[in-house]
Amino acid sequence: MDDRTLATDAQPGESATIAGWLHETRDLGGIAFLILRDRSGKIQVKLEKDEMDDAMVETGLDAHRESVLQVSGAVEDEERAPTGVEVVPESIEVVAAADPELPLDPSGKVDAGLDTRLDNRTLDVRKPAVKAVFEIRSAALAGVRASFRDLDCTEITTPKIVATGTEGGTELFPVSYFAQEAYMNQSPQLFKQLMIGSGLERVFEIGPIFRAEEHNTPRHLNEATSIDFESAFADASDAMDACETIVRGAYEAVAETCEAELETLGLAEDFTVPEAGFPRITYEEALDRINATGAVDETLEWGDDLSTPAEEALGEDVGEHYFITDWPSEIKPFYIKDRDDDATVSTGFDMMHPRLELVSGGQREHRFDHLVEGFEQQGLDPEAFDYYTQMFRYGMPPHAGWGLGAERLVMTMLDLDNIREAVLFPRDRQRLSP
Repeated sequence: MDDRTLATDAQPGESATIAGWLHETRDLGGIAFLILRDRSGKIQVKLEKDEMDDAMVETGLDAHRESVLQVSGAVEDEERAPTGVEVVPESIEVVAAADPELPLDPSGKVDAGLDTRLDNRTLDVRKPAVKAVFEIRSAALAGVRASFRDLDCTEITTPKIVATGTEGGTELFPVSYFAQEAYMNQSPQLFKQLMIGSGLERVFEIGPIFRAEEHNTPRHLNEATSIDFESAFADASDAMDACETIVRGAYEAVAETCEAELETLGLAEDFTVPEAGFPRITYEEALDRINATGAVDETLEWGDDLSTPAEEALGEDVGEHYFITDWPSEIKPFYIKDRDDDATVSTGFDMMHPRLELVSGGQREHRFDHLVEGFEQQGLDPEAFDYYTQMFRYGMPPHAGWGLGAERLVMTMLDLDNIREAVLFPRDRQRLSP
């Protein structure tokens, strides 16, 4: 069906059929130019009014901006054209007309607020800078998948409608599931652990997660994309090694394949792949370094979670991707294993960008009795999770893993101001459509 020539593939001396959006019309009197845009770029169409069919010229000049046109004709050299060539048309067809009044300017010459852009996301993504973000996101996820394959991982897909939440009944979106109540899954955590017990040993998933958090910040979403990893016969250190590999793989893929997109965003000169060997600092050291900055109002003590100002202060102090290890057991989920030498300290870790947290992970508790104790200590009913806990009676190996927010990865990679810039159709407290 798609037998057209892409704009950047058109070669002088050939006949070509170009199809795309009418980006701009320039009428100079006896001559006019149409600028067509497709996924590859732009190409100029020359209309010499006195030498061409009047009806064809009228069709081209009457078309409104962003209409879809199909143009067939000879390709000729023209050094003043955007790509060094232009099409001299033999036919012009309006495939799909656009209204004369657009809700936003896809050329980007006139700014629009974020709400207007998200309300009209289809038009918004036609802007080169916005399109570049999603081309880069795609490349980053391709790099993530390639890196997982290098780590000998099996890609899995787990349920998004579940009977219980990953961490109990909080922050869950209930849904009507025939005659019973179900929930949108917060994480593939429990299911990926079950797959470790299946013998797959190393698994990953890239898929949606849902959190009913009442945040309304530039860094939170209620539907996000989670990049998850789990490996048998691994500890927290092994999991951190894999995490670093995946993050660097995403950056490498973007650096190798997205030069034009980085140029569009003005990032080409400064974009670098993070150096190997992300620093690993303990939670206790993190508290000391944050307190030393004086950036938080109250002195942080053991057991405190890190607020946004605390994370930002520590990130500025460290200045690169880094891990925080050895978190207090009491503030980590029930499935995180405690250290053998000190039950008050967990094997949990977070991986941080200087701006914010990207990853949460750790070694998992693989011993049935200890796992049930963890449920009870956090006020959860183990019987509600029988489908999960019972599998730990049948030979569950030691294992570790993590979850990485894809939107946060892209947001920090491209220094975006708002996480909604990194997702096509955001879901937050105010936005359920489009």
